[in-house]
Amino acid sequence: MTTLDRINAAAKAGQLLPTAAENLAAFLAVKLPAWAEQSIDELVAKGAWSELNDRFYRYLEFGTGGMRGRTIGVVAASAETGKLDARGSPEHAAIGSNVLNDFTLIRAVIGLFRHTAKYLAQKTDRAKPRLVIAHDVRHFSRHFSNLAASTWTQLGGEAFVFDGPRPTPQLSYSVRWLKAHAGVVITASHNPPHDNGFKAYFEDGAQVVPPHDQAIVAEVNAVPLAELGKFLAPKLEGVTTLGRDADDAYRAVAAQAVLDPAVFQQTKLKVVFTNIHGCGAIHSMPLLQRAGCDVQAVPEQLEFDARFPTVKSPNPENAEALARAVALAEQAGADVVLATDPDADRMGCAVRNRAGQMELLTGNQIGALLTEYRLNKYKELGWIPREGSQHAAIVKTFVTTQLQDAIGRGQGVKVINTLTGFKWIAAKMRRYEEELKQAMGPDFDYEATPFERRAKLLQQHSTFYVFGTEESYGYLPNDYLRDKDGNAACLMFAELCAWVKGRGLTMPEYLDEVFLRYGFYLEGVINIYYEGASGSAKIKRILESYRANPPKAFGEVGVTKFQDFGREKVYDADGEQIPAQDLYIVTLANGYSFAARGSGTEPKMKFYLFASEKVTSAAELPAVKARVRSTLDRLNKLIAADAKARAEG
Repeated sequence: MTTLDRINAAAKAGQLLPTAAENLAAFLAVKLPAWAEQSIDELVAKGAWSELNDRFYRYLEFGTGGMRGRTIGVVAASAETGKLDARGSPEHAAIGSNVLNDFTLIRAVIGLFRHTAKYLAQKTDRAKPRLVIAHDVRHFSRHFSNLAASTWTQLGGEAFVFDGPRPTPQLSYSVRWLKAHAGVVITASHNPPHDNGFKAYFEDGAQVVPPHDQAIVAEVNAVPLAELGKFLAPKLEGVTTLGRDADDAYRAVAAQAVLDPAVFQQTKLKVVFTNIHGCGAIHSMPLLQRAGCDVQAVPEQLEFDARFPTVKSPNPENAEALARAVALAEQAGADVVLATDPDADRMGCAVRNRAGQMELLTGNQIGALLTEYRLNKYKELGWIPREGSQHAAIVKTFVTTQLQDAIGRGQGVKVINTLTGFKWIAAKMRRYEEELKQAMGPDFDYEATPFERRAKLLQQHSTFYVFGTEESYGYLPNDYLRDKDGNAACLMFAELCAWVKGRGLTMPEYLDEVFLRYGFYLEGVINIYYEGASGSAKIKRILESYRANPPKAFGEVGVTKFQDFGREKVYDADGEQIPAQDLYIVTLANGYSFAARGSGTEPKMKFYLFASEKVTSAAELPAVKARVRSTLDRLNKLIAADAKARAEG
């Protein structure tokens, strides 16, 4: 019996999903490298049907962050594992249509190239499509970077790569700096070590949004497997390697995150930094040191390592990932711990409280503190009016703390809420930039206009992007680049810490000041993971049942409003319609609310809980905090239980 015979028999017996059998047959019908064919043979011979279902039931799709998936299987074939390198990387990424490997990556590059070429043709631009590629430290990241560059140049374009790992925000800036037409980052951000990803960017330096994203997907889906073979061996002749100029250019704009450099001279800030084996130290440490901080790195986490051996997850929002940095901060008497994820687009922190202990802040708290400080500082500097302006905007996601909406109202600035994913925040920046260009005429050079001057012009003719943030530890100080920036975030937060320290306060005390001004706000997140084909079906069941049968109550707390972003027309504060998405916002009778959505980058269902209560005095704040936490904890359990019941149908 041949491998294909076994596949057909397994499909007939219900062991293989029809789509998995179809995709397996398609792979076997083309000339595969020997290791790939041997791997399929081995997995089929083992009867690893669950593994083959997960690997082949679909083609890897673009989500809010591009394309992410496993590169190493749960059950690995010996032919794909081969000889591990010094960092534990297998010889080959796992074979499959639903994993990130040479095949799915090449398809994505071809699709991106063809869409870009058509876009340039529509603009009657005869330039060669120009692509910049960056990669982080993960398994196969360098190989995927070279493979993408090789494929792009063989298709007739120009490709630029870095000489080693570089952070995602640097890629975003470099697309603009090189006047490239597209960009790619090979990263899976803070996902587990077995994952990698492909994030696609367009000419504005932002991740692709409609109509480009769906057009790219259509191009990708049109690429036949038979076309991929000629691109499997990387050819790097004609690929340009970027040098120090690219690093210096990015670092210069990241340094502009600081609004008041004098703060660092007035107060010496002691920082412990960790990049959790990723690429954050390339820029974050020099930026902090040049600003005037005393910076100490966590030595055992400084070196690049795709295995992230000292942590369960390289995610700076997890206490466990910051444990070594916190221990070093205690020992060294540091003021703050700053941490970046593997591709340095996210930043997490721990701060010293009045009792002298290190205390973790959430992404919502960090974003709110930075928003309040930077609005006050912009007013102090005269960049925006003291009373605020509806032509200055905070841009955030719907699932980010409502404390920022309250700060915006209190400060007199516009608050724009977007869908989840920093690309939607970047899309607002692009709109504001284009409005100003249109107002100023064809000779106006947006990039060359000094930032302060640009801020004033944007307030006159469009909207000045003051700050952007999302709850998942993403922050961006200005519009020089178009994705969240962990390096700039480290610098921004260090400035805030130095300013607070100069006032004789701790960061938790400053946060309490914000609560007393705007009310106490508390958030919670529920992540329910469902791996593979069966997991995808469970997530789909939750989303569909919410739409078909919205929740009516959780315990004794009734639902007063159910907002379905997939069916209703929703508009932002600019009057722009929000694209339809499977996002639900549920408002409860006690004033609390939560949002529900499937993650675009990981196999999970996410719920974001929001609670708030007015505070009339500092004396009552501890009681308000305790009451809100207790209520939110109770709701958390009820919402999670309801979701799990819906998943099982």
